[in-house]
Amino acid sequence: RYRGLTLVLTFLCYTSYHLSRKPISIVKSQLHPNCSALGPNPHNDSNSSSWCSWAPFDGDNYKELFGALDNAFLVAYAIGMFISGIFGERLPLRYYLSGGMVLSGVFTALFGLGYFWDIHVLWYFIIVQVCNGLVQTTGWPSVVACVGNWFGKGKRGLIMGIWNSHTSVGNILGSLIAGVWVSSTWGLSFIVPGIIIAAVGIICFFFLVEYPEDVGCSPPLHHVRVTSNEKDPEAVTSNEGPLSISGQSTADHSDSPKEPAEEPEAISFLGALRIPGVVEFSLCLLFAKLVSYTFLYWLPLYIVNVAHFGAKEAGDLSTLFDVGGILGGIFAGLISDYTGGRATTCCVMLVVAAPMLFLYNHVGQNGIGTSIAMLIICGALVNGPYALITTAVSADLGTHESLKGNAKALSTVTAIIDGTGSIGAALGPLLAGLISPTGWNNVFYMLIAADVLACLLLARVVVKEVRGWCGCMARKRGSSVQLTESVLDGK
Repeated sequence: RYRGLTLVLTFLCYTSYHLSRKPISIVKSQLHPNCSALGPNPHNDSNSSSWCSWAPFDGDNYKELFGALDNAFLVAYAIGMFISGIFGERLPLRYYLSGGMVLSGVFTALFGLGYFWDIHVLWYFIIVQVCNGLVQTTGWPSVVACVGNWFGKGKRGLIMGIWNSHTSVGNILGSLIAGVWVSSTWGLSFIVPGIIIAAVGIICFFFLVEYPEDVGCSPPLHHVRVTSNEKDPEAVTSNEGPLSISGQSTADHSDSPKEPAEEPEAISFLGALRIPGVVEFSLCLLFAKLVSYTFLYWLPLYIVNVAHFGAKEAGDLSTLFDVGGILGGIFAGLISDYTGGRATTCCVMLVVAAPMLFLYNHVGQNGIGTSIAMLIICGALVNGPYALITTAVSADLGTHESLKGNAKALSTVTAIIDGTGSIGAALGPLLAGLISPTGWNNVFYMLIAADVLACLLLARVVVKEVRGWCGCMARKRGSSVQLTESVLDGK
């Protein structure tokens, strides 16, 4: 019951985080719309082509200014993420998460209040974006640590693949909510999501349970705290999930005398980097997140410019990319659980994503049916590896056997991986803003190159996984041959 409550609450928390990030991509097309489509210019003293735009985004450099807004948020997010994981290991997650959500709501609403306060100063919006990026780093390390505290490795890929749909659900809801007011009163497109994330943060404060031990439940075996009588590393670092703990093992724990647990120290930043696979997956996520966040921030504007839809229609159509992301995250988690190859699953999806992005740019706007199909496929292939790395892979590495049962590494490892990925998330929209004036084809070539680089960075881990499979198959063949020989000898 508490495990289910943890999943639901953390799902709602991170849904609201992404819900509050999405409005900027929807409102961009309204900050600098096609004024000629609105009729004659009522202000004879203003520019005839941008009289309806919102200053300071009414100039010819509006794409660069939009890129600066995105970059202000994402650079602050990337820098703050490396620090956030360290705080997350040392502070109560419930306080840390709920406080960050309330502050995120405040800064999201402040961006929208710029409409009602008639603010036309670029630095106001930049400062709000920087502050929002910093406080939003409280979210990801906290929710992954909470879920990792409650779930073992047994079906982690599938469970977290389904759970990670909060990213896409948040993007979809954020697009739909922002789209309601984007053409009339765009300030409400930010204020309403700000109120929502602050309200969910308050709910989280009262109901979130951080650890199974806090309510008398048995923790997953990789989170068992080492006591003076529990020094067996095999018991501490078991890969079995919490659902496989039998009644007998539970009874054994209850019958044994309770000794005061030795609280393990939180892992250092360099110690987390030494965990095998952390560096490779972090760098892979840098390029995978570059692609994902470029779509997050620029897809609606791309659809407006290339397919010539209105702002609301483009925002609604862009949600299909996130629908594909939900399917891709679940599929990646299921396959990686079945095969045991997290890196191989990511690599295959990244390889297939590159030609799909090329096809979407060239044939994706040939009809509404083609556009819908390509958006879903591209969303699945782009967001599948991103979802798998930020959830199941982060949780696996944060509870790696080299840690010997120390549960105080999960938040730090998660922050390192997602913080490195956030550097790519900052670079993607910035590069898109700089490259898009030369043509959207060049933007897609940049995204395809990033996908290929992400795949190459996982090559060493993929080789290790393949060698592990080959060794396992060889051992199985050897054991079957021995069994056959022993049977024949018996005859």
